[in-house]
Amino acid sequence: MKPINDIFRAGIMANQENQPEQLGAVPLDLGVLGQLLSFYIRTINIAVSRDLDNKLAGLEVAKGTGKISTLLIVARCPGIRPSVIADVIMRDRSAMGRLLTQMEGQGLLQRQISLDDGRSQALYLTPYGKMLAENVTRLVAEQEDDFFHSVSADEKNVIITVFKRILDKKA
Repeated sequence: MKPINDIFRAGIMANQENQPEQLGAVPLDLGVLGQLLSFYIRTINIAVSRDLDNKLAGLEVAKGTGKISTLLIVARCPGIRPSVIADVIMRDRSAMGRLLTQMEGQGLLQRQISLDDGRSQALYLTPYGKMLAENVTRLVAEQEDDFFHSVSADEKNVIITVFKRILDKKA
């Protein structure tokens, strides 16, 4: 992946076709965007998602962090309610329902009536879903290591701690 400054310079290059002597010499002034954490979070999210899609190409969960998260959460917490997952991955319930229908159609999970109250749904992976979850767990760990290779373990822990704190305050 290109450094962000190279990407911005490439944008200038594309916009200054008639002035080749200036190409790459002038960094793009992002103005306020360059000072916004939210800008970098969104940009990194897009880059991570694209990289992850490439890593998971051909698998049923490719092109969708909701599918990946749901698969791995159900693998870790068999019998979990869809509403709990929807809250964790910040999906509305109707979107969660569509996602579960898709994953059920792919043979990854099944919905059962909860034994606790006889009304709510409980989610369980199929044997195929369990196998895929094991494979995806390995692949996302590899992708994480490769993508964030320049981030130390201590830096990663700090970033996760800060992000968790922000999310906890929003809950």
